Amino acid sequence: MANIALFSIWAFVFSLNFGATYCYFSIPLKIYPGKYNFTTEANLSSDRVVALKSDGEGLSLASDPSGTVNFLDMVNNLQGDSGRGYYIEMSIGTPGQKLNILVDTGSSNFAVAAAPHPFITSYFNTALSSTFQSTGRSVGVRYTQGNWEGVLGTDLVSLPKGPNGTIAINIAAIQLSDSFFLPGIDWQGILGLAYPMLARPDSSVEPFFNSVVNQLGIPNMFSLQMCGAGLSDSSAVNPPAGSLIMGGAEPTLYRGSIWYTPIVEEWYYQVEVLKLEVGDQSLNLDCKEYNVDKAIVDSGTTLLRLPINVFNAVVETITRSSQIENFSSGFWDGTKLACWKKDENPMELFPKLSIYLRATNASQSFRITILPQLYIQPIVDAENNLGCFRFGMSPSSSGLVIGATVMEGFYVVFDRSQKKLGFALSSCAVSDGKPLSEIAGPFSAADVAADCSGGVLKEPVLWMISYALVAVCALILIRHRDRGEITDESSLVRHRIK
Repeated sequence: MANIALFSIWAFVFSLNFGATYCYFSIPLKIYPGKYNFTTEANLSSDRVVALKSDGEGLSLASDPSGTVNFLDMVNNLQGDSGRGYYIEMSIGTPGQKLNILVDTGSSNFAVAAAPHPFITSYFNTALSSTFQSTGRSVGVRYTQGNWEGVLGTDLVSLPKGPNGTIAINIAAIQLSDSFFLPGIDWQGILGLAYPMLARPDSSVEPFFNSVVNQLGIPNMFSLQMCGAGLSDSSAVNPPAGSLIMGGAEPTLYRGSIWYTPIVEEWYYQVEVLKLEVGDQSLNLDCKEYNVDKAIVDSGTTLLRLPINVFNAVVETITRSSQIENFSSGFWDGTKLACWKKDENPMELFPKLSIYLRATNASQSFRITILPQLYIQPIVDAENNLGCFRFGMSPSSSGLVIGATVMEGFYVVFDRSQKKLGFALSSCAVSDGKPLSEIAGPFSAADVAADCSGGVLKEPVLWMISYALVAVCALILIRHRDRGEITDESSLVRHRIK
């Protein structure tokens, strides 16, 4: 969930004529309040208790006599969907208080509600935990659409469907928030799974997963399957929506091979995108355009976010290469839905979208592809005879973000020990028996630059520059202060669709 506060903000304005090649309806954007389901869960053998360790070439099976890692216990441990977030149940404090915690690979703080809020049903009562210890340090995170403030402390945490054992972790007890907890959500905190560089107030606050690895001794990797969108509606209440496997990867959750791309830098999970294709047409942009100012994999971002030039090129190519050149501009900019009669199949109008990633062999790349069922997303019925959809992409002023729109097609392996990310076809990315994603490769990377991701100041540098400028301004304007305050919006800025 990420954006950098830039020195200037570029406005994104474009328009397309609304035509009548097909009969379309536009209604105000609403969020689908129901549930999604996924394909029948894999037939899991009850005697499989394995840990997967990286051997430098890939993943190999290994037994775990200590019983710390039982992947069967972690399968189907997530609830939710891309519109409301994917969350896992945790037990926090002594005695344990059970809360649902949002899984976010784009931040590094573990933070939970510690006071009542009208949009949540429960919160962590620090006074009832005999093991909670406050450090007295204040902490806060500000987002584009919300923020929270609290106090840092430590406490014990266990996961009913996670690694065996209790972990002492840093916890931010949220005391005040604005537009962070929203109507319709079923989680009460956030689990940041990124690196210490993003931790607030500074990198001395050890993130949750670092503590798990250090205290339980599990392999320094986790994997994520997200199954909550792009699939058919379900009447089931809170169906399993995916899996967070800590310590390795569970083979029953993916199909085929895992393809790896290097982690460019350990702050966000930053990767190197080499090119994009719409259908079989390359956008033919300089590869650095895809990585301005970074390209990351972030489970806490709803959409596929693209740098403005890339977004414009994708929309232009879709409209030029398909039967929808007269489509309403409100659909592309996210302000309107597109609706069809239930007996029509709008997916036939849209092409596939492919992202090429640098392989671990730097002279090669591989391609991850999503079908339109993942980026043309069902939202709500305007009337009984209509099916309505939103566009699962948006423009970004601070980098390319591979969010839930793409991640829901793949099983993603975060191999921190080998500094690489893996993608495999997800076992749940299937609709009507047909896969919604594809992987292909290897391809030669000889036609792209040796480095597509360099040349941009990282957040810590921008923070120092910002703080220095703030200090200078404070000296100049000290006699004219108002009741406002300086806030740092340079990280964890999210495109949250609620």
